[in-house]
Amino acid sequence: MPPPTERQSNGDHAKPVKVGPHPGHIRSSNQYTPDAIIRSLVSSREDTHRLQGVSLLNSVRTHLQLPVRTFATSCVYFHRFRLSFRDADYSYQDAAMASLFVACKVEDTIKKSREILAAAYNIKNPDKPLAPDDKVFEGPSKVIIGLERLILETIGFDFRTRYPQKLLVKTIRHVLARDDPTGQPFFATAYAMSIDMYKTFIPIKRTTFSMVMAIVELTARLLGGDPATVERAIDFGQSKRQYSRPAIMETILDLLDLYIQHPKSTRLGTQFDIQLLMDIKIKLNRDLEGKDMPRHLSPYCPRCEATPSVMNGEDASNAYTPSVTSPATPASSGTSLKPKGQDSTMRFVFDPEAAGAERDTVRTYFTEEFEEYEVEVDEPIPPPPQHPTGPSHRDDGGGYRGRGRSRGRGRGGDRWGGPYDGFRGGRGRGRGGHR
Repeated sequence: MPPPTERQSNGDHAKPVKVGPHPGHIRSSNQYTPDAIIRSLVSSREDTHRLQGVSLLNSVRTHLQLPVRTFATSCVYFHRFRLSFRDADYSYQDAAMASLFVACKVEDTIKKSREILAAAYNIKNPDKPLAPDDKVFEGPSKVIIGLERLILETIGFDFRTRYPQKLLVKTIRHVLARDDPTGQPFFATAYAMSIDMYKTFIPIKRTTFSMVMAIVELTARLLGGDPATVERAIDFGQSKRQYSRPAIMETILDLLDLYIQHPKSTRLGTQFDIQLLMDIKIKLNRDLEGKDMPRHLSPYCPRCEATPSVMNGEDASNAYTPSVTSPATPASSGTSLKPKGQDSTMRFVFDPEAAGAERDTVRTYFTEEFEEYEVEVDEPIPPPPQHPTGPSHRDDGGGYRGRGRSRGRGRGGDRWGGPYDGFRGGRGRGRGGHR
């Protein structure tokens, strides 16, 4: 149905009528974020804050004895939130605690914000523990509750997350033989790798099956046991229709980059020789070149590449001091963060097709269309300027004085058309007298 129109007073053009208030902006959730978009959003300090935030989440989760699924959910929320807001707008510690607070509600392992803050504080100060009802947690608790709304808007109120640990156990049972003596160390290494994986952006890029198969294959290569184990892992994955070799290769290389660049910030980085990690990476890169496969599934863009940050190993138990907040946090600045987007109402639609159909319908009422017209107008040509005649010297009273002839030399002579379109006198000699 075309938008209603009204005629202007002259009746020449039709002006669209604005029907009611603007319906707001629609946003639909997305479970996966391509690598090209991630590289365009990260900053130079991304590695440092990301590793510290995930280490803090893991430490608090262990202290509160929360299940691993709560940790996985909180890491996904933490990554998505940091991609949507700048580092100067918040403290990464506040974002980590707020993500864990939301994840506890989503996974039905409810913890109060003060309990989470108290656990983070007591990890750093084991000699002087504080109770959750202490007054020192009052300000940071308000900050976390304020960030909770922004996290919910960032994820689009879509609480679906992926837990690879459960599928990892089943896959290892299919790949390894029952009487294999390396079963216990294989599972311990793979499980630790599944925790280290959340220090990268793999959980928001890849499916559960791709993550599991990448962990199993990389674990088999690192342990250096029977080469048939790697072949059995690849054969098991290829028997499934959701198997994607390029996605698994990208996941394995992302994990190797983590262990090579930040070994002290992971569980397994210091357990394996750096040369072994480099040899595996070189071998995989040669396989990619031999099969003409790209390193990243998404198209490469040099402008999207962020400058890598140099980071020394961070302590996994780095803690959060709730009494000291970042200068940019709402608790210290007195202002609240605002989500990206328009100032009008934001609505969340879970069906992308329904959101697209609604956008197309609304666009017909709120899109201004213009028509261009070419009109020919006759303009009168002004008359040419009149050239003055007679002597060119005037006295103070407005009359001409002197009479005689002037003979110009060089550029001499009086003529019209100087640099300012005015009367210009030349150099000359003449005879005359006063009357």
